[in-house]
Parts: sequence; C-alpha cells; structure tokens
Amino acid sequence: MDEREVLQAMLDLDAGLVAVRPGLLLIADKGFASKEFENDLAMREIELLRPSFKREKKRRGEGLLKSVRQLIESANDTLKGQLDLEQHGGRTAEGVAVRVAQRVLALAAAIWRNHKTGQPVMRSLIAFDH
Repeated sequence: MDEREVLQAMLDLDAGLVAVRPGLLLIADKGFASKEFENDLAMREIELLRPSFKREKKRRGEGLLKSVRQLIESANDTLKGQLDLEQHGGRTAEGVAVRVAQRVLALAAAIWRNHKTGQPVMRSLIAFDH
C-alpha cells in the first residue's frame, strides 16, 4: 500500500473529518502525484498542493512550498530530536498521543518561561533536564 492509498483509506475511514472542513488544502510531495488521486481529492473538495514535475507546468501555489517545507522540517526535527519522540515508549495509540502531548506542552511551557525571563535561547529545555 503506497502513501496515496493510505491517505485515501484514512479519508474513507473518517469521512466526517473532511465533511466538516470544506476546502481543505493538502500539502504533499511529488509522491502524491496521480490524476486518479487528485480526482478523488477534488471529489472530496480537497485541494492538493505539491511540487510540479519538470514535464508539468508550474502548479498554483507551488512557490509557497519551500517556506512551508522548512517550517515542517524544523518542527519534525524538534519533535524527533529535542523531544525524543522516536523513543516515546507508548504501547497504544492513546499512549503515544499522551506522550506526544506531554512533550509538546513541556516545550511550550519552557518557551513561555524562557521568553518571560529573558533567556537568550527560547526553545532550549536544558534548564529543565534533570
């Protein structure tokens, strides 16, 4: 099963997720390129924003992808690196969700505290690592 099929299965499983959010914008990489896939998304009223191939004309909104990708990569790097989410220890989906939420909230609290106390590095958890 490729990533397009996984996403389609997720959308089929929770159709209400899309129904209450008309006009969703899905940001993806070139791996999601497929006329059939894009037609399926269009029927669900989801717009796909992805990079174009060399043989394609430039796609609408493509110029935004570089900055969005940098934001996503930065967030992923923080989640995987600083918050150690690859070794979360959760055994169920609920356990994983709780551990992720705990770590993200801890980082948010540290950023808030560092901001309020004038610390030079806002995203650092070093002061809290005991």
